[in-house]
Amino acid sequence: MPAPATERVVLDERDISRALTRISHEILERNKGAADLVLLGIPSRGVPLARRIAERIASVEGFDVPVGSLDVTMYRDDLRLKPARALLPTEIPNGGIDDRTVVLVDDVLFSGRTIRAALDALNDIGRPRAVQLAVLVDRGHRELPIRADFVGKNLPTSLVERVRVTLAGVDDADAVTIEGTVGA
Repeated sequence: MPAPATERVVLDERDISRALTRISHEILERNKGAADLVLLGIPSRGVPLARRIAERIASVEGFDVPVGSLDVTMYRDDLRLKPARALLPTEIPNGGIDDRTVVLVDDVLFSGRTIRAALDALNDIGRPRAVQLAVLVDRGHRELPIRADFVGKNLPTSLVERVRVTLAGVDDADAVTIEGTVGA
């Protein structure tokens, strides 16, 4: 008989809001403002996170930072190992990414393979001056030498646990949960 599954909330709506505000301020501080910034969310939950970060930056800087999305499906190295999935839109803001600082935004950083795919996808679109990475959760277990520049929460996990991010507007509510099994 399998062990019962457990789920515990590690970030609630207020925690996520504070983490995104902190990430937004760290992005501004590192880049000395928002000039020449472009935020690209990685579907699916990286896109609404990028929009929320852009809203916070706009409230501080007084102007909108371009936001887009970057689908990495066709650049993944595990494409042949997983069931086919629908392609999601890649939307590059007007002005493109050439000679701009691109901040990739994703919900969870795990093995690093999604970000490697995103870097490959960016190469086909243009040549940014710099690429930075913002993630809501870094759960460790890297398989590639990739590190986030901006992290909402470092969340050490075991390989049998699953980190689940839900966002209002996409899901029912904002939350980050860890799902696993009792005794695992």
